[in-house]
Amino acid sequence: MADKLAFDLVSPEALLLSDEVDMVVLPGAEGDLGVLKGHSPAITTIRPGTICVFEGKTVSKRLFVAGGFAEVTPDRCTVLAEEAISLDDIETSAVEQQIKDLQDDLSIAGDDVAKRAIDEAISVARAKLEAVSNPVY
Repeated sequence: MADKLAFDLVSPEALLLSDEVDMVVLPGAEGDLGVLKGHSPAITTIRPGTICVFEGKTVSKRLFVAGGFAEVTPDRCTVLAEEAISLDDIETSAVEQQIKDLQDDLSIAGDDVAKRAIDEAISVARAKLEAVSNPVY
């Protein structure tokens, strides 16, 4: 399949996806990044958001990533994600409860480092809710 792009999604726990795809759209730190076979080499950071995997003109998979890095070559795109989960597996009620719990933790956090970590976790949880409620593609 000469016109396909090799795509790998790796989390700290496992290789989550390894497939030949037509295109993948990544939530890059500076905006969404569409990657096709033949793309210029690049390395970028990934913001919390949705990776969309395309087969033809149709999205075949939507995966939430909490952040990470992507390496793009003309033949391959590899994402090293801090956390990744299929949008279908996100339970909104559990994420909403997580946000409430984190907000409670924030009110009793002792120092700025702890507050920043909790703020970041709240941002990621809110991005999960946004990804589920408003699929981009």
